[in-house]
Amino acid sequence: MSPPDEVTPRVVAPGTRATLAAGETVLLIDHKRRRSLVTLQVGRTWHSHAGALEHDVVIGQHEGTAVRTNRNLELVVLRPTREDFTLKMKRAAQVVYAKDQAMILALADVRPGSTVIEAGAGSGALSLALLDAVGPSGHVHAFEVRPEHAVVARRNVVGYLGDLPAHWTLHEGDVRDGLASLDAERVILDLVDPWTLVPGIATALAPGGIVCAYLPSVPQVMRLTQTLRDDGRFAEIRTSETLVRGWDVDGLAVRPAHRMVAHTAFITTARRVPSPAEGGPTPRPSRANGAEVAWIDAAPEGDGPS
Repeated sequence: MSPPDEVTPRVVAPGTRATLAAGETVLLIDHKRRRSLVTLQVGRTWHSHAGALEHDVVIGQHEGTAVRTNRNLELVVLRPTREDFTLKMKRAAQVVYAKDQAMILALADVRPGSTVIEAGAGSGALSLALLDAVGPSGHVHAFEVRPEHAVVARRNVVGYLGDLPAHWTLHEGDVRDGLASLDAERVILDLVDPWTLVPGIATALAPGGIVCAYLPSVPQVMRLTQTLRDDGRFAEIRTSETLVRGWDVDGLAVRPAHRMVAHTAFITTARRVPSPAEGGPTPRPSRANGAEVAWIDAAPEGDGPS
């Protein structure tokens, strides 16, 4: 007997009223909250520690239905959120998780219609978040210098959306070669040495545009911040990190979870402004080391120039 035809996977938005169909990627959750992503195909069987589950049993069911394996273990079937997909997706590089995705989108003010340059694409997790944020009226130019990572990023984007979206361009090459030819409102960087791109970023962004860098270490943050200041065309340079602590709630027993998602990376943002010679902010000495910084960068939150 020949195997069933392969299908292009797709993730349908949770809460869609239609029943589960062949070709959909679904989330199976067991009694210990272990999660598995499965692409439904007619005639296929899913095997795990919980036993075997025929795909045909799931196809045609409503989201949230409980099904049982041949070992009588119960599984709940849901459509995965983007966070679920990110946690279980195939990886070529470490992914940007939901807590940082959300902060990147907020701090960089990525909105519908935005044109965004992203480097590097990695496994495609941040590309998916950016694509949702900019919508079909925007565009994401994702750069990935490593061919093997580009293959995984493309596969994951197609696996989530069902096809390559028209508003996503994956450039297989160095972002340094593309900055000069692109105009964008936002530049999002997940690179080891983003400070080397600062002159190109200043060219790609119009005044008011935002650059956002995702950096794991303090020395990287320090070097990027100083380079942005020295360039003279960036202000509002800020760095933060996001810590998320879950809570266990069981009746009157309410307590912090034993594990929390603490430091993953720092997020540094800056605004493109004209240079002082072009009418931009006038630099002033930094209190820390005498370097010149723009007052709009150095002023305490809520205050203007002193």
